[in-house]
Amino acid sequence: MKVAVVGGGSTYTPELIDGFARLAGQVAISEIVLVDPDQARLSVVGPFSARIMRAYGHPATVRWTSDLDDGLDGAGAVLLQLRIGGQAARHRDETWPHKCGCIGQETTGAGGFAKALRTVPVVLDIAERVRARASADAWLIDFTNPVGIVTRALLDAGHRAIGLCNVAIGFQRIFAGMLGVEPERVSLEHVGLNHLTWERAVLLDGADVLPDLIARHGRDLADLIELPLSVLELTHSIPSYYLRYFYAHDQVAAEQRTSPTRAEQVAQIERELLTMYADPALDRKPELLGQRGGAFYSEAAVALLASLVNDTGDTQVVNVRNNGTMPFLPDDAVIEVPSVIGRHGAVPVGFAPLNQLMRGLTGHVSGYEELAVQAATLGGRDRVVEAMLAHPLIGQYDQAETLTDLLLAENAAYLPWASGR
Repeated sequence: MKVAVVGGGSTYTPELIDGFARLAGQVAISEIVLVDPDQARLSVVGPFSARIMRAYGHPATVRWTSDLDDGLDGAGAVLLQLRIGGQAARHRDETWPHKCGCIGQETTGAGGFAKALRTVPVVLDIAERVRARASADAWLIDFTNPVGIVTRALLDAGHRAIGLCNVAIGFQRIFAGMLGVEPERVSLEHVGLNHLTWERAVLLDGADVLPDLIARHGRDLADLIELPLSVLELTHSIPSYYLRYFYAHDQVAAEQRTSPTRAEQVAQIERELLTMYADPALDRKPELLGQRGGAFYSEAAVALLASLVNDTGDTQVVNVRNNGTMPFLPDDAVIEVPSVIGRHGAVPVGFAPLNQLMRGLTGHVSGYEELAVQAATLGGRDRVVEAMLAHPLIGQYDQAETLTDLLLAENAAYLPWASGR
């Protein structure tokens, strides 16, 4: 199988390549093509990726190109890992919302909405090229943030797409370490929307050990997600660390105003990584890559691709259509839940209803995401205001108006419709 990685110049890419090489037995890959308009990055990341594959003895060809059509021709799978505007745009997303007292974040709030507006049209254009040039049964695996919104836009346009995030697999590995067991013995009742999830059960060989996990390791887990232990006890769950933006919004916003942005931190890490990658003697991913983010991304991506190709019918956490799984959401909403994976896609596994606390916030954010997709695909200032007003971290009309003007000003170069408002 030929696999195309769109956004292949990313410093993430060696993590993905390392996974394909280490887990070669899970899926047969003959060629990997890294596609990116940034030839300077490709000239560093591409050769390093090829060295990683050779070091593991993997027979697949690794090549790189800035020609999207070349990369997509005949591909059996296309992985999307884009960042439109790079870390510079991310830095702006993480700062201009502060003018209204809001958090600056790349996947949620006003900053995350800005990223969605920049990203969705580009991804949809790529997806149309995939439809025209890749194999008829090719899958689009989206790792591009905000994953839930981007995946919903792809599905709305009729593409064979599944969204993937590393939050669930990251928690699985952490819990396995605390329990002292192999990760394969641990599964999760991971429920909600992308970057808005709760671990409601931690199953060790099928038995729920979450209460014991919280009792024994609650303070460590609370420190991990930077929320009080009482939040875990109150919700009878382990919230994703992204819930901190909701449960401790004002505290986070205050911290952000006096701290470097994550974009600034990542940009420095990327500069160091690219210097390392350029070393012709380096053929293993460096430890510093672990600080870049995306831990266990490769394992999740390879497992999902293998299950889609081999029709394994195993259960993995992915972003998929709701289709009645959460009765309080529309069927076409995209949720992030354990799902059975096979050649026909993903089918959510049933679970007990969400409690009122989780249900209310999930419904609120899902409504925003629906409006965000409309704004991203159709444009128009009024649609942007509506989505801002619908977001639970904004929700005030004057604030929505001001944030809209800030967003449009900061992103005018990426939104051709914005000049006409």
